[in-house]
Amino acid sequence: MKVLFIGGSGIISSACTELAVKSGIELWHLNRGNSKSVRTIPAEVKQIVSDIRNFNQTANQIKNNSFDTVVDWISFVPEQLEHNFKLFEGKTSQYVFISSASAYQTPPQKLPVTEETPLDNPFWQYSRDKIACEKFIKSSASKYGMKYTIVRPSHTYDKTLIPIEAGYTVVNRMKKGKPVVVHGDGTSLWTLTHHRDFAKGLVGLLGNQKALNEIFHITSDEWLPWNQIHEMVGNAFGVTPKIVHVPSEVIAHYDEFIGSSLWGDKSHSMIFDNSKIKSIVPDFRCKIPFSLGVKEIAAWYEADISRQKVDLKYDKMFDKIIQDYGQ
Repeated sequence: MKVLFIGGSGIISSACTELAVKSGIELWHLNRGNSKSVRTIPAEVKQIVSDIRNFNQTANQIKNNSFDTVVDWISFVPEQLEHNFKLFEGKTSQYVFISSASAYQTPPQKLPVTEETPLDNPFWQYSRDKIACEKFIKSSASKYGMKYTIVRPSHTYDKTLIPIEAGYTVVNRMKKGKPVVVHGDGTSLWTLTHHRDFAKGLVGLLGNQKALNEIFHITSDEWLPWNQIHEMVGNAFGVTPKIVHVPSEVIAHYDEFIGSSLWGDKSHSMIFDNSKIKSIVPDFRCKIPFSLGVKEIAAWYEADISRQKVDLKYDKMFDKIIQDYGQ
């Protein structure tokens, strides 16, 4: 099977790249070839160097190629999808679009979330754009001779990603004994998925006839409250965090970016029913709990001081939030 990843070196796609190659897939990457990613790409991956947004350049680079499956990791608005459909018309039969679980109804009216849960996120433009992309794919793929598979990851991490807002800046505060901000009362439930676990689900959908014109989310079955997530991060770095609870609406007042991420995603309990992906990909089981994944994260950051980057803007902002909210 011949598969093309548009992208391929990101947090999620890198694990899928590694597993696809191990599974015997002839894997190609299409990107600009100038990624500074810390993730190693297997030597077996064949490279097409092109800017996907440059139609003529990419059309010339792929003119002698066709693929059983194309996986689009980097489209965020319908116009980008339409551009890609024109490029790959007649060159693939399965187009896999990586959407987002944040597109689901937020806050959800019913848990667990299934693929039938309505799509509606009034808080986050990113999610609304992904919803628009899904609508475009379902209405347009057949016009270009393709069948689609839509995949909705939730919060997926690897060793390089500390899955809390502001990342290592918060860890640095923990190490210094400074209080850290946790939204709400810290009891809302969250789902964290290790990228190697996600890869088992995604790779199992490639070329899978049962996946055509279907939608899947791929997540862990482990649900953790945000208090525990912060405690597990602190423990992995050898400290016990001092947690200060602050309402999401207060945090949003200080930073629009974090506020959108909280209101549009992380403030609400999100747990997922993974029955559908398991029925299509029987081997899909998540075997890396966050208690293990967070140790990989800590080891990676501690191995090189240059990775321990502190954003002074956010560090000062957290100080101010705690000071103001305390008053």
